[in-house]
Amino acid sequence: MDVRIGIAESSQVIEVELDNDTDRDALKSQIEAAVAGSSEVLWLTDRKGKDLAVPAQRIAFIELGTTDTERRIGFGA
Repeated sequence: MDVRIGIAESSQVIEVELDNDTDRDALKSQIEAAVAGSSEVLWLTDRKGKDLAVPAQRIAFIELGTTDTERRIGFGA
């Protein structure tokens, strides 16, 4: 699953590729807790096992992609 995280007051976007078997609802709950202030840091682990910490106060947006393993390449419809 692809995740894009926008950083407040910055044009930077963090892109993380999570395991396809990641529980989407659990991830949403974790994101909501961070954005609501219940957690100061949003921790994610990518598919290679690297941990990523994002300060919750700096999150501008989060975009959750699909769990499809097939990636589209080119300009096809």
